[in-house]
Amino acid sequence: MIGVYDSGQGGKSVLKELVALMPQEDYIYYADTAHCPYGPRSPQYIIDRACAITEFLMDKGCEMIVVACNTATAAAISYLREHYPIPFIGMEPALKPAALSSKTGVVGVLATSGTFKGRLYLNTLARFSEEVKVIQRVGEGLVETVEAGILDGEQVEKLIHDCIDPMLAEGADHIVLGCTHYPFLQPVIERIAGPSVTVINPAPAVARQAKRVLEGIKKMEPSTRKGSIEYFNS
Repeated sequence: MIGVYDSGQGGKSVLKELVALMPQEDYIYYADTAHCPYGPRSPQYIIDRACAITEFLMDKGCEMIVVACNTATAAAISYLREHYPIPFIGMEPALKPAALSSKTGVVGVLATSGTFKGRLYLNTLARFSEEVKVIQRVGEGLVETVEAGILDGEQVEKLIHDCIDPMLAEGADHIVLGCTHYPFLQPVIERIAGPSVTVINPAPAVARQAKRVLEGIKKMEPSTRKGSIEYFNS
């Protein structure tokens, strides 16, 4: 059983990739909607929620957990790995592939304030900020919009223009989605950014890493079995 959790519905963008890659596995998805969004929360608050959700998922039989939330990964994954005896897979804004692929030398990163403060992101930024110019923008209002089920329209376009227009003005040719809610808005982001800009969703890479870790736990053989998905919500 694989546990997947997020502050809300955003982690379903990761769950989708996990199921596509490992359809035979059983999943539990936990949306912590009562405490969404995580972005403005303190690190300790997020750690406390991560522990509560981890214990809930382990009680349900989960033997691996995907923290399908960039903010929760930044705040809590080191603590989780130190205190629980199962593997945890986390999120990381895909700054490295964007930096290595950029032709203009300008990369935009769209994330929450909590993600931008995370040690993993800051370490990656330090490695590549000399090679490319990195323009960071907090996706104000985007999580709430996705949670409300509003994925297109004038309101969404205005929010996205506010987020990415400064990146485009500086010549960014890659935009990294640093929150699992944002891929639900990717069609609008790509439409506004235009065909010369590559929008990177890290979820497929996270799913591949989860598969590698799972292969280290158990022998995975080809199967026609269709796994189950169970949903919980706070």
